[in-house]
Amino acid sequence: MNSDEPQTQEQEQEQEQKQQPVVEASDNLEAPEEETVTADPASDNLIALQIAAVVEAFDDSEAEIAAVVEELDNAEEPNITVAMENSVSVLEQRVADLQQQEEALIQEIAALQASHNKVLQDQLAQTQASLNRLVQESLNDLEQRRQTLQISVEQLERRRERIRDEMRRTFAGTSQELAIRVQGFKDYLVGSLQDLVVAAEELQLQKEPEPPKAVPVVEESKAASPVNPKFTEQSFQSTAKQIRSILDQYRTRPDYYGPPWQLRRTFEPVHAERVANWFFTQGGRGALRTMGSRLQNILIASSVISVLSTLYGDRVRALILANSPERLGEWRRGLQDCLGISRSDFGPEQGIVLFESPEAVVQKAERLVKERQMPLIIIDETEDQINLSLLQFPLWLAFAPDPQQMSADMRY
Repeated sequence: MNSDEPQTQEQEQEQEQKQQPVVEASDNLEAPEEETVTADPASDNLIALQIAAVVEAFDDSEAEIAAVVEELDNAEEPNITVAMENSVSVLEQRVADLQQQEEALIQEIAALQASHNKVLQDQLAQTQASLNRLVQESLNDLEQRRQTLQISVEQLERRRERIRDEMRRTFAGTSQELAIRVQGFKDYLVGSLQDLVVAAEELQLQKEPEPPKAVPVVEESKAASPVNPKFTEQSFQSTAKQIRSILDQYRTRPDYYGPPWQLRRTFEPVHAERVANWFFTQGGRGALRTMGSRLQNILIASSVISVLSTLYGDRVRALILANSPERLGEWRRGLQDCLGISRSDFGPEQGIVLFESPEAVVQKAERLVKERQMPLIIIDETEDQINLSLLQFPLWLAFAPDPQQMSADMRY
């Protein structure tokens, strides 16, 4: 019994020494498990499943190791060596399998990370290309709009320059510029005259007897003049001289604020030449080539009406013929501007009458002749055909269109 006890103690010590490597081996097995679990925080489901499988395998190995240790505790001394050899071989095989699984998992994680990075790069490249294409299309659109706006601005600027040049060259532009220049002087004169009136009212002057009014020579000539004046006859040389004097006055000394029925606009030599030709060459009955615009034609007609009004007074009645209300409106505004008259001077029984048909002009002119009045028929250039009945009257003025620009409807 005593000999058995030391032997039993020696066996227990050897068994404890053999168990310590097994426990250390199991401890070494747990370390890779922790590294495998904590080394890869990837979110992929496949990796998570594989890691869970590895953990389960480690748990199983721990259970097997515990079972082997329990067998060793319960086994007899002859079987300890065999059991330890078997358990060591099993554990070595298990460790080798786990190492292979670890390497496979590391490779799969690296492949997944590489594919993920590649997908991100591809998506980034596609997004960048889409943005570049969108920016380029927007820039092209803006460039086209800018070019269109530049073309529109250039067209408007050229149109503005043409309008300015036309305003400077035409009668309306010259008249407007002159009116603007003299407006300040007019205001100064009005203020000065008002001051003079106030000063004169304060003075106490003795009224002198008014001298007897002499009968103007012009009135005698009006009373003695025939109903049908003929400016080309030798007996009317004094009248021709008076007409030339009036035209020279309009040309050299224009009065922009004169009395009504007197020309108030700039009268150039070309206008005076046309009017003199109508009076002295055509005898007050003929056609003149258009000046290129209706405003210029209205200026010539206004000078004729003004001269005849100065010679014959209220006996002169101007009859304007145009084929549309718009053109008649231009004639009315132009005559008002050139002669300083108002809308009340236009009407069937007033100084100027507007007509759209030649028949109505003929009837009105015949009635005026019977009343010993002097009808002056003025025909707009848009009248392509002239009624022959208009040619029977002593005074008529027609504006003929330019042969190079023959048109039934001219724009101005």
